[in-house]
Amino acid sequence: MQIAVGDVLIMKKNHPCGENRFEVLRVGMDFKLRCLGCGREMMLPRSKAEKSLKRVAHNGED
Repeated sequence: MQIAVGDVLIMKKNHPCGENRFEVLRVGMDFKLRCLGCGREMMLPRSKAEKSLKRVAHNGED
């Protein structure tokens, strides 16, 4: 799965603020994500992120 910094991940479940879109800030064994609703940043293991991913909006897409 190709995920790069700047991509937007649309997840299956919402963040507690109600948003389900997260911007990728760092890629590696863990992803650093920023919620596009409230701005909260979090680290998420790659395996958990890929399991809960609905789709990826690459740079410039919706």
